[in-house]
Amino acid sequence: LDLAKTEGLLFKYGSGTGSNLSTLRSSKESLSAGGSASGPVSFMRGFDAFAGVIKSGGKTRRAAKMVILNVDHPDIMEFVTSKSDEEKKAWSLIDAGYDGGFNVPGGAYDSVFFQNANHSVRVTDAFMQSAIDDGQWRTRAVTTDEVTDTYRAREILREMADATHICGDPGIQYDTTINKWNPVKASGRINSSNPCSEYMFLDDTACNLASLNLMTFVDEQGEFDVPAYKRAAAITILAQEILVDHADYPTPAIAKNSHLYRPLGLGYANLGALLMSMGLPYDSDMGRNMAASLTAVMCGQAYATSAEVAEAMGPFVRYRANRKSFLEVIEMHKDAASQIPTSGVPADLHAAAQESWAEALEKGRKHGYKNGQVTVLAPTGTIAFM
Repeated sequence: LDLAKTEGLLFKYGSGTGSNLSTLRSSKESLSAGGSASGPVSFMRGFDAFAGVIKSGGKTRRAAKMVILNVDHPDIMEFVTSKSDEEKKAWSLIDAGYDGGFNVPGGAYDSVFFQNANHSVRVTDAFMQSAIDDGQWRTRAVTTDEVTDTYRAREILREMADATHICGDPGIQYDTTINKWNPVKASGRINSSNPCSEYMFLDDTACNLASLNLMTFVDEQGEFDVPAYKRAAAITILAQEILVDHADYPTPAIAKNSHLYRPLGLGYANLGALLMSMGLPYDSDMGRNMAASLTAVMCGQAYATSAEVAEAMGPFVRYRANRKSFLEVIEMHKDAASQIPTSGVPADLHAAAQESWAEALEKGRKHGYKNGQVTVLAPTGTIAFM
């Protein structure tokens, strides 16, 4: 119930939320006082209803939330089909004459659950390997870790695919990979994400977003101005870092962690327009290489700037406990940047991708970093209107 309040406060101020409900007992487990637990899907109905109420009063954007369940939770199959089952109910209501439009008061979709949330299943490498091998997958009780059910891993994946074909949910998140790239492993696991999955960090954390308009870096000759892009990333990261101490946070826990880790969310917008101006197909290897290079330069420069701030003011509070894993992840980024193909990428931009990460790692080894994270690639749906 505290979660409903926290989400309500975040929605009120235009933020999105993400919650992994896998710590809730399944409907197949008992309560200490007798009877059975209602399970996470039951609580999801309440959370969804509250989000819908707050959404109806919104002006610029609606309430946005992500709900996640781990693939070994006993209620995973109920979770997988929860939204597709509601979709089928909406179809029946449309056939009966109810309005089939979205966000229509009293319409078909206004009358069914789970229309205010994205659903995602957290899978592990072990689960995916079991699916490849056509092996078994066991779900385990939250309270006792005892096996509750045994499925074929492919059966769960098939149910996910069928449900997604019907209504677009559930999505999938790769837990093993996400936590491999977690820079602050000593502080905890990454259990969830925001609704669009670009922000992944520790529980009870938040980041303030800022986006660079890529088309503003194209000069009169149609060339991309790499030095200006790097300078803009550095200045914006510095501004965001200053804002951490001046921002308001919806709960004491989020406020505390925002000051302990100081995560930021620098990103870019208008990638599609930039690729079109360069004559690169959006869905092409050359387009992806260009996007990878742009992202590498931005993120590498942001971490290098964060290290410069740390040199002057010290790293974020929890950095020392996480120094080993943090530098390992920065090195992973550096190695990944070195593998970006050159096809479709201007030579100076491709070179800057390597240089930015080399600088970020070198300065970080000496001074640490002021921020636990620096970039996210948000969809920029709202600011696109500007």
